[in-house]
Amino acid sequence: MGCLRHAHALGAAILLFGLAFFGSATSAGAASLQISGLLALATEPAEPFGLFATPIHWGSILTKWRAVLRRLDDERVQLALCDGDRAHCASDAALKFLAIVETARERDGRARLGEINRAVNLAIHPMSDLAQFGEVDVWSSPLITFYRGAGDCEDYAIAKFEALRMAGIPAEDLRIVVMADLVRGEGHAVAVVRFDGHWLILDNRRMAIMEDVSVRNYRPLFVIDQSGVMKYFDRPALANLSERAAAANLDPNGSLVAVTASNE
Repeated sequence: MGCLRHAHALGAAILLFGLAFFGSATSAGAASLQISGLLALATEPAEPFGLFATPIHWGSILTKWRAVLRRLDDERVQLALCDGDRAHCASDAALKFLAIVETARERDGRARLGEINRAVNLAIHPMSDLAQFGEVDVWSSPLITFYRGAGDCEDYAIAKFEALRMAGIPAEDLRIVVMADLVRGEGHAVAVVRFDGHWLILDNRRMAIMEDVSVRNYRPLFVIDQSGVMKYFDRPALANLSERAAAANLDPNGSLVAVTASNE
């Protein structure tokens, strides 16, 4: 597998050489942009599951995530206030969440990740959005989820994402991945954290942490971080650039909703 990856990089380098040699002086700017794009494709993917991903700029999943980020900003203020004066904190949800973070901070390395995965899994009762809210695919922020004590897979993932951040994991090492469960025929979402150069999956369906390369029967669709949402490509790095650009602008509305309608 390593040789195959290196072969892809070599092929990209050869293609770059051809572009540089035959490009005309009048199109130097366009060629430079094309070369930069190909150089990016020649490198190893930085995202979980070893696939390339491209940012999306519209669609329902991005709208939902931006709404969660706005609520997270408000909840972080509330959590900071409660953390500074727990005796006068009026939010049981905040106290429960802070207790998980505090216990995790007392552990090091992978044990910290395992503590958050286990504690959040036990703190939330699995329940569909339809049963809770009477509608499909509602994304809740951690304190709302902890107040209700129930949620579906993306609610677990969002709570873990924030707990990991508060426990000291850098934001650049945190992701939420939306996937298609090919066995159950439904959508699923998990928190993912980069640890010692490996992406580890924190799943509400299991207490054990798994590395992304060990996960089977899932097709990653979208990867989410603090800055936004990206769409995965399950095709080779040297796939046609115009096709990939067009695919990146596909509206996630519809297919994503169908995938994420049932998360448990």
